[in-house]
Amino acid sequence: MSDTVNLTIDGQKVAAPAGSTILEAAKLVGINIPTLCHHPLLRPDGACRVCVCKVTKARAFMPACITKVSEGMEVFTNDPEVLEVRENIVELLLANHPKDCLSCARSGNCELQTVANNLGIRRVRYDYNHQMVEKDESNPCIVREPAKCILCGRCVRMCAEVQGVSIYSFAYRGLNARVTPAFNLGLGEVSCTFCGQCRKVCPTGAITIKSDISRAWQALRDPEKIVMVQTAPSVRVAISEPFGGKPGDIATGQMVSALRRIGFDKVFDTNWSADLTILEEGHELINRVKNSGRLPMITSCSPGWINFIELYYPELLPHLSTAKSPQSMFGAMLKTYYAQKQGIDPSKIVSVSIMPCTAKKFEARRRELSASGYADTDIVLTTTELAQMIKEANINFFALPEEDFDPIMGLGSGAGTIFGATGGVMEAAVRTAYKVITGEEMEPVELEAVRGMEGIREAEVDFKGILKLKVAIAHGLANARKVCEMIREGNPRGWNFIEIMACPGGCINGGGQPISLEADTPRLRIEALYRDDRNLPVRRSHDNPEIKALYEEFLGEPNSHKAHELLHTRYYQQYRSCKSK
Repeated sequence: MSDTVNLTIDGQKVAAPAGSTILEAAKLVGINIPTLCHHPLLRPDGACRVCVCKVTKARAFMPACITKVSEGMEVFTNDPEVLEVRENIVELLLANHPKDCLSCARSGNCELQTVANNLGIRRVRYDYNHQMVEKDESNPCIVREPAKCILCGRCVRMCAEVQGVSIYSFAYRGLNARVTPAFNLGLGEVSCTFCGQCRKVCPTGAITIKSDISRAWQALRDPEKIVMVQTAPSVRVAISEPFGGKPGDIATGQMVSALRRIGFDKVFDTNWSADLTILEEGHELINRVKNSGRLPMITSCSPGWINFIELYYPELLPHLSTAKSPQSMFGAMLKTYYAQKQGIDPSKIVSVSIMPCTAKKFEARRRELSASGYADTDIVLTTTELAQMIKEANINFFALPEEDFDPIMGLGSGAGTIFGATGGVMEAAVRTAYKVITGEEMEPVELEAVRGMEGIREAEVDFKGILKLKVAIAHGLANARKVCEMIREGNPRGWNFIEIMACPGGCINGGGQPISLEADTPRLRIEALYRDDRNLPVRRSHDNPEIKALYEEFLGEPNSHKAHELLHTRYYQQYRSCKSK
């Protein structure tokens, strides 16, 4: 059987891999067939029929996203009949869609808007005949506007297939059909993990980020407040995209410059507290291994993952590292160590974080993350929200000079940078654990065995014969569920240390990142973080001089009593009205 299939699309001869769809084959010769239900990270579904095309000898128009190519097939994607059907489908969608495009959060970045514009639709021949459904703002991180839903099913597939949570489902029929959580409950009432992956795949404004932009502007304009900001590693490799940059462009200097022009009093690097997290988490792991503590120990940096284990596997909570996330560690040190060092009243500090993650908004609201007497984090803005603020401030992003982070909490290592990629926390921790256990630096510094995009990966790290550490990495909550089930079964793989990230690919693909329809985007962002790691002068968390100064001047040593008070926490079972599984 041949590996390729020969066909003709709009008069062009195409040799496509066997098993390809018409949609995939068309792209090989530069023909872009419009779609709305299709997404490169999801199983093809053929629900919207916007991609219909004419296939010779076929009895009906065929959806390009699910129709496989065959030898000798002749396809027409843009003849008058096809265009008429396609335009009619999109007009029907527009007829049932609110007309508030100018004020919609997805204005200018809406796939329905783009498809309609590309088809040249300037009027809609049908009357609006859609049942209005109230906006759902019950979730602390995500807003749902069911009236803007086009029933593409992307959120249903993402939540069920990739995340394994199945919050959404189709309900009712005909004109009353809708996508909804069970029993029409609000998204804040069901067992949503707040990961925001549904928002990443939604083609319209039906699922958007709950914005904290107005709160940030209010704080920045308050003369009594000192507003300080931290920026996560994944932000720097995605922030240029809303301004026309490419995925994986490293724009750290321009990002820092933009934040200063927006009005932040100090601009710091979350890589700094990622290094701090590694010191605390790494020593915690060593203590558990040496003293027969609860193993495997599981990382606790991903708030979507924390919500998942609290909701679905509360009996496994003792396996979590007690180390706070870098966001929360940073806030705790900002309002204690930094405030004391600079002589600032911590009550006047507003701690803002720029994160790739929607679930970080919920993390900031946790009562247990306020050991200093103040909330570790006051306001969380996603990468997408920061881009919007830059636009609101009329800043030309690419014209900005590159500037450095402020000192004391502004220096991060390469180990902190790779936190944003799946496997990065594990690799950073092993770099430091190797030094603590063997007294020597790990060479080479890269741990290739934990890198990659497989859903679950395993490795064994030999610490010069002193210890052999069995580690595992999982990303995406469907894979997290598999790992949890294996731990329930008694950990047959013998893992000592597990890293879990809620989002596929890790933080680089968080729910608050710029939306991309390119399948390569997560990979390009990850490669950029590894490139940034290679180019930084400090590549191991324990070599960060600012972290060394923190322990010498304030904390004493990793896992000290003071460190436990400020940098560690506990997690508890969550209860919601309805569980999906």
